Amino acid sequence: MTSKALLEGGPEDLAGTVVPVVPPGQELKIPHLGGYEHYKVTSRHEDSKEGQVTVYRWWERTEVAE
Repeated sequence: MTSKALLEGGPEDLAGTVVPVVPPGQELKIPHLGGYEHYKVTSRHEDSKEGQVTVYRWWERTEVAE
């Protein structure tokens, strides 16, 4: 079963988005505008349209290596 994450912080167009997490409990690395937004799992959960999801908090951005 795929877990879902609610993204908190980071770019405005990603904040509040619910995304799949495979495997659950790991850091998320989301491709975004020529780089990657990194999110770390928290112990918090929120209710969403897709049920209860784990909150992942933004912690850094890295650029794509050329």
